Amino acid sequence: MTSTLPPTTTASGRRAALTGSERPVERGSFALLVHQIRYEQLSFWRNPQSMVFTFVLPIVIISIFGAVFSGSKGEEFFFGLSGMQYYTPTIAAVSVLGACYGQLAIVLAMRRQTGVLKRLHATPLPAWVYFAGLLVHCVVVSVVDVALVIGIGRLYGVQLPVDWAALAVTLVFGAASFCALGVGVASLIRNSEAAPAVVQFIQFPLVFISGSYFPIHSEALNTIAGLLPVKPFNDAMLAPFAQHAGFQWKELAVLAAWGVIGALIAVRSFRWDPRPE
Repeated sequence: MTSTLPPTTTASGRRAALTGSERPVERGSFALLVHQIRYEQLSFWRNPQSMVFTFVLPIVIISIFGAVFSGSKGEEFFFGLSGMQYYTPTIAAVSVLGACYGQLAIVLAMRRQTGVLKRLHATPLPAWVYFAGLLVHCVVVSVVDVALVIGIGRLYGVQLPVDWAALAVTLVFGAASFCALGVGVASLIRNSEAAPAVVQFIQFPLVFISGSYFPIHSEALNTIAGLLPVKPFNDAMLAPFAQHAGFQWKELAVLAAWGVIGALIAVRSFRWDPRPE
């Protein structure tokens, strides 16, 4: 006659059982995050149009600027910098903005319109894993973008950044802030057809008044742009390249504040299912 062992009722037994049940969950969450990052990467790299507009466009722009400003010296118009010293970090910043804000907002609007987000929300995948996967994916794409722009700038004689740690922290802060803003804007877009227009309506004015494509010498306009997210990111990117400076804590604080604003909008307004017409 076989005997059945009684269930463990001691405190140590319960702790052991609890610990054993928690560890797989923790490992499962990490595995889900890795899988989600891999999924986002595969989806991106298998879409030729996404790659062209994400990588080729900044390369073309910085190459054109390189042909125009090659061999130029420091000028008052560029605040004492050469043209390429100015444009290498600002075009790198624009590429991060496009990858983390523009494309993310459009992709989320399209996935919501086609029902992908609704089906995803019905799965056991935690929401934080999904958005963390998107964030890491955008950071990876941004790193590649910035590396390509820096490489082109180096070919035209631009010195490498003097503080790589400051550049890395600035890149992560900018990517996280723009991702939060991208999700926030995607929450307000009613349908995927309107997504590109809404995104560009916000992005283009910010890029131009923030000095991304030409320096702004208006003190009033610089003050206003300094309160918005793009100019602080430009300035924080410029410092390690051309100003022989490191962390720009004021600019990083502005970026963090805008990231919080975008996250709050996303939390209050984000929808997984399409909006009713």
